[in-house]
Amino acid sequence: MASETQTVVSCVPTPETSSGDIKALEPARGRKHGVRIRDVKDFRRLWTGSALSMIAFRTLGVSYPLIALAITDSPAAAGWVGFAWTVPGVLFYIPAGTLIGRLKPRSAMLCAEAVRGTTVISVFAALSLGSLSMAHLTAAAVVEGAMWALHSLAETTLIPSLVTREQLPRALARSETSFHIAVMTGRPLGGLLLGLGQAVPFAVNTVLFALSFGSLLRMDDKGTRYRHGPNILMEITDGVRILSRHPFLYISMALIATTNLMINALIMVFLTGSAGLSPFAVGSVLAAGGLGGLLGSFMALRIAVPPYMPFVQMWAWVVALLIAAAGRQPVFFGFATLLTGFFGALNNVTVRTFEADRIAPRKLARVASVSRLVTRGSIAAAAPVGGLLVAGFGIERAAVLLFAAMAVIATAVTSIPSARRSLGVVPRSRAGTWTFLRPEESGLSDPPPP
Repeated sequence: MASETQTVVSCVPTPETSSGDIKALEPARGRKHGVRIRDVKDFRRLWTGSALSMIAFRTLGVSYPLIALAITDSPAAAGWVGFAWTVPGVLFYIPAGTLIGRLKPRSAMLCAEAVRGTTVISVFAALSLGSLSMAHLTAAAVVEGAMWALHSLAETTLIPSLVTREQLPRALARSETSFHIAVMTGRPLGGLLLGLGQAVPFAVNTVLFALSFGSLLRMDDKGTRYRHGPNILMEITDGVRILSRHPFLYISMALIATTNLMINALIMVFLTGSAGLSPFAVGSVLAAGGLGGLLGSFMALRIAVPPYMPFVQMWAWVVALLIAAAGRQPVFFGFATLLTGFFGALNNVTVRTFEADRIAPRKLARVASVSRLVTRGSIAAAAPVGGLLVAGFGIERAAVLLFAAMAVIATAVTSIPSARRSLGVVPRSRAGTWTFLRPEESGLSDPPPP
């Protein structure tokens, strides 16, 4: 689901549009000079490496807190390790965006995988020797979260250099599938491996990181290292400035942050009321979001995703939260997460394609880092928000309040004409197609410089 939905669609300018317009492509074509996207060797190697790396990330997200619980018998310790895995990684998006500009993206990914692999080996060795401390485990979780931020941003920057402009929407849709495959498999795999022994997940992840590193190493050294000034703060400010000049991007970012907060708070509401449910029922509800995201990713490979997907996603969340609030049963929560995962994946393809097509390559990482910080930061805030709602209003009322809040936000955005135009909701009369507006036409900002 956009939910972690780490924080893209067929929105590449065509000859029929003016320089500022963006029109939906048909990703089902997926060819350039007879080459299918899956036949682009470097992209295939990147996808393989990233999929293995993401599965490892999800597996470790389960392993670190449970290992902390096992060695301390303290739920609070497990919570702190989970916090260390999540929040520092989110905060690292900004410095990661400036680092990637100074390195070739592939080099940044190789560096991240090497550091993560070394960290996992250190935890495996400490567990095998019976000398693992909480300080060691917490530090490893921090490193894992931070290096994943570097890896995912570098992948975002690298993909446009591996495929043609016409192949870009399809490439990003295929990239989205790896995320949702990892969501579906990583968490169950982490629990399964822990059942075989505390050190087993870290031994397996050592192999996963080695395979990922090898797949990335086989790629040509694509990407470019750009010259930058010494002032990193100015680069961060520049990323914010560029983002602010694209109404579609910053409105989409705000909506994704809101929807991420809502669905993850809903999951927390569900978990607080799941005491009487079987582990299978709880796991099925949590896995439904990954299944929906995988279906949405495959859909993005087959159809031309419209540029107004952020608007569609917003109202899909309203429907999903209504289902959860009205049904009050696990099956309704599961259907709600399935629905949000499906539309979240389509929306991710839309926004990432817009970023890759409209932002200069040397500035893409710093712009994406700002966007990811906001959208993933809202996920980190979802757990306490959901907990506070349940504590103050109870489980059923908390679900109703989340629906009401989302409905109010969606209605407010829909009532603002400039927001609708910037999200491509207002059609342009050109052969019946839908197009993005130029920034200056939206009335919200000046156009970016050429």
